[in-house]
Amino acid sequence: MKRLLILCLVCCGFAAAQAQQDVLQTAQKANDYFMAKYSDPTMPTNVKRIRTSNLWTRAVYYEGLMALLAIDPQQRYIDYAVRWADFHKWSPRNGVNTCDADDQCCGQTYVELLPYVKKDYRQQLATVIANLEHQMQTPNVKKANGAMYGWWTWIDAIQMAMPLYMQIYQLTGDVKYRDYAMKSYEWTRNECGGGCFNVKEGLWWRDADYVAPYQEKDGKNCYWSRGNGWVYAALVRCMNVLSPKEKAYKQLKKDFILMSEALLKCQHEDGFWHASLVSDANYPTPEMTGTALFLYGMSWGIQQGILKDKQYRPACDKAWGALKSCIHADGFLGWNQGTGKDPSAGQPVTFTSVPDFEDYGTGCYLLGLSEYYKLLKR
Repeated sequence: MKRLLILCLVCCGFAAAQAQQDVLQTAQKANDYFMAKYSDPTMPTNVKRIRTSNLWTRAVYYEGLMALLAIDPQQRYIDYAVRWADFHKWSPRNGVNTCDADDQCCGQTYVELLPYVKKDYRQQLATVIANLEHQMQTPNVKKANGAMYGWWTWIDAIQMAMPLYMQIYQLTGDVKYRDYAMKSYEWTRNECGGGCFNVKEGLWWRDADYVAPYQEKDGKNCYWSRGNGWVYAALVRCMNVLSPKEKAYKQLKKDFILMSEALLKCQHEDGFWHASLVSDANYPTPEMTGTALFLYGMSWGIQQGILKDKQYRPACDKAWGALKSCIHADGFLGWNQGTGKDPSAGQPVTFTSVPDFEDYGTGCYLLGLSEYYKLLKR
């Protein structure tokens, strides 16, 4: 009996190791494809017009790369990211005076790169910090009736900027960054467009342009998958740098749980979430980016003991199966919805369709797979 038990444990360990390796190799394939295609990280993007390579779509890719680095430490990842940061002088896109969250997203990776360049954050992140200081003193006159905290008028902005504020709070110990982020989050949650978070359903309306309740043609509420994915990922990234004892952590944790419960109900049997979370009338096909971000959040939540393994692990396993089916033989990722602001953007989304930007999709994919890898390692 004892030998049989030992044999079973060995077999289980071997199976777990094999599963981990499968996840890692899939993430590596997606990333290798991207790094080969965009071998020079300093080159601007050219989708309809030229954009510098520290725009938000590319910044999300680097978030995924840093997540991959945590489970697959390779010097080439560090070199690639540092070259990118150095080229952009460790600065927000569009300089110190921008108040656009999309311009600030790159700062999250700058912070994560600090240990690899071994420089003082005061020097290396001077422009990033100056930019946050500028925003904290600037009311949004144009889009939020002068609200001091009214810059995040679309929910994607929560992911683009809020974790950076929390990172700078962690670095400096100055609570003003945390407090500004929380007040901005609360403004988006409770006031923007009448309140972007539907607490009763645990899901987010996209932005101030969609006055709740915003509905699909079939009369069901319209909750965009990737938009909700951005918020879900932001909650994780913020809680990761906060103490569980802090009021801010506890507040974000409550919303994370509400979202998790809602998202669990929206997953399809094949493991995917679709572009419109509760309505399949117009968008019945799988969508990769939202699925990856939900895997990221749920895998993290289980590891933290916030989500019950028995309840959420099957959803994670199914999501991994879905995401594995997205990758082509060369590493290209299918089912990737292009940029936009609602389920209708970039349609039709298919296994072979090419999105206008693919960098953020790869970033989402790497975030999801890297966190699931860590879940398997428990």
